[in-house]
Formats: sequence, C-alpha cells, structure tokens
Amino acid sequence: MSEIQPLILYGCGGTPNPWKVVIILEELGLPYVVDEIDIRTIKDEPYISLNPNGRLPAFKDPNNDDIVLFESGAIIDYLIEVYDQKALLHYASGPEKHITRCWEHFQMSGQGPYFGQKIWFEKFHPQRLPTAIERYFNEMKRVIGVVDSHLAKKGTEYLVGDKATYADLMFLPYFAPLPGLVPELDLTKYVHYNAWLQRLVTRPATSKVLARYGEAGAKATLPSVKQVAVVEV
Repeated sequence: MSEIQPLILYGCGGTPNPWKVVIILEELGLPYVVDEIDIRTIKDEPYISLNPNGRLPAFKDPNNDDIVLFESGAIIDYLIEVYDQKALLHYASGPEKHITRCWEHFQMSGQGPYFGQKIWFEKFHPQRLPTAIERYFNEMKRVIGVVDSHLAKKGTEYLVGDKATYADLMFLPYFAPLPGLVPELDLTKYVHYNAWLQRLVTRPATSKVLARYGEAGAKATLPSVKQVAVVEV
C-alpha cells in the first residue's frame, strides 16, 4: 500500500477513542500519521472545523478529496469499507456482516459512555456522588457480563463468527486498562471474556498499539476539573 498517501488521525494522548482507530489502521497495515491535539483546544478553531462536536478524534483522507470525518465509529466504518478490501476485519456479506454492526454500536452506546461516566464521577466531578459512581460501576460489570455470557452461549472465540472483526477490536481501549484503572473491579469470574480479551491483546499489531496507548496514558497530565468540564471528556 505504498501508493497510498498517509491517512491523518487527529487526537491520541491518553483518551481511548482515537486509539480504537489506531488499532484498525495498524491491523490493516495502512500508512498514517497522528496529529497530536492539545485537549484544551478541541472546542476552538482550527480543530472545531474538523470535528464540530469538539471531541477526539477527527480524521482526514488525502486520497479521497481530503474528506474529513469525526466520531470514531464512523471513521472505522469508512476504513473498513474503503480499505479492508480483503475482508481481514469484517464479513463482506451474510448475517455476520450485520451482526458485527450490532456489536460495534453496543461498544459505542453501551461501553464507551458508561465507562467514561464512571471515570468522570470517580475522578473529576466537583462533588462526590456515591450513587452515580455505583451506577456506572454496575454498568461496567453489566457490559462485561454481556460480552462474557454471549461468548459462553455461542461457544465462539470472537463476538461474530470465527474471526476477530473491527467490532471486537473497538472494545479494547476501554477494556484493556481496566485492571489498573478500576482495581476494585473483580474480573476473575468472567472466564470467557478474559480468554477473548487475551486473544485480542496478543495480536501483534494490536499489542503494539496498546503498548503505545499505555505509554501515552502514563505520560498524560490529568486536566483540571474546569478543563474537563469544558471539553466534556
């Protein structure tokens, strides 16, 4: 794919959503560059013209009229449709094609927001609200339980069919750091989830990205409550 101009991803740092896109880029072997964005500037120009919602990430493809996209799920959909011509990370037809989308949307609507709210109320909210913390902690357990019970019921190694898809991989930036990020969460009882996660995080391309993600998170300076409230991380 040397003829492809590098794709541009705006974001990264220690926030999880850009890393979902990086995993897909690496797994597909696509050339790309990361334009690191100061999280304090994402509600201002020029970034707000890339992502009207003022969040990370945004994306540009110089190979396709400089198309600019935002929302990590939409970016991944684009990468799969345009660049995964060998169907390495998706099913091109059949029920599996559509079922994969269900898990993609569950990640974006169920995992990401609930996990983010747990961290928000635990670390950033000006007042400590035990009921909110408990609610989102329970949602964390529920989401993990959904994945675990699905894998157990289906008897498969991955969420859909017999191979890892983009939907499996999208869960990783939220799931992989959990033992260190939420040490009170007992993961030992989720046998099928743990086996699935281990299969995914040891994939060569993905493990390389997760190592970089961990380094970025360790280096990141936590923003103040005021900054977080402004950018709605």
